[in-house]
Amino acid sequence: MKRLFPILAVLTAIFLAYALHLALGKATPTDAQQGDVYRIIYYHVPSAWTAFLLFSINFVASITYLIRRKPKADMVALVSAEVGVVFCTIVLVTGPIWARPVWGIWWAPGDIRLTSTLVLWLIYVSYLVLRRFSTSAQTQMLAAALAVFGALDVPLVYFSIWFFRTQHPQPVIGGGGSMDPRMLHVLLINWLAFLCFAFLVCWSRYRLELLHREVEEAHAMKSLESRAPAKTSLPLNRGPQ
Repeated sequence: MKRLFPILAVLTAIFLAYALHLALGKATPTDAQQGDVYRIIYYHVPSAWTAFLLFSINFVASITYLIRRKPKADMVALVSAEVGVVFCTIVLVTGPIWARPVWGIWWAPGDIRLTSTLVLWLIYVSYLVLRRFSTSAQTQMLAAALAVFGALDVPLVYFSIWFFRTQHPQPVIGGGGSMDPRMLHVLLINWLAFLCFAFLVCWSRYRLELLHREVEEAHAMKSLESRAPAKTSLPLNRGPQ
């Protein structure tokens, strides 16, 4: 698998460049109402979908760790949360950039989707801070419980526009909104490119975390061995000569 990583990394870089070309190129039509600023959707929406997927993986891995105490599940939960926070940060950055020319404001106070997305980001940042605070099993358990709680916000973010008044338009897929098929095609290609990139980052980060834990375990074993009392051999009692 290690030999495949450089090849997959190069292919992913090419795929990302191709997706960028489609998103910004003239082959993709410009939105009639928003103009070229609409092209930020090809990064904003795929980033959100990728973050949702990674947080869902974190949710499953955290439950698995809480039930079975498997270290690999804990590592998957940690890695998916780290990469998920990166993509969620992209969402929170590109959102206001898109909103300013369209809505006239950077942030719409009280917008349920914006607020719930920010809360989601804060929960998982808190999760990562907690994980860095301590590496004890008790901290891992507490972080897993926090992750399970935080994952409940994911469906709230996604379905908020169905149940609450919000500045956001209808969903691209399954929401009744109209989108040019060519735009949808480019959007899905960008999402697939983001997924490939996220997979590579998660894979690399998982290997680093595994190596880190192996080194820590080796240091712990060496420390225990150094503290253990040295065994001394007692002379045999041969009796009187």
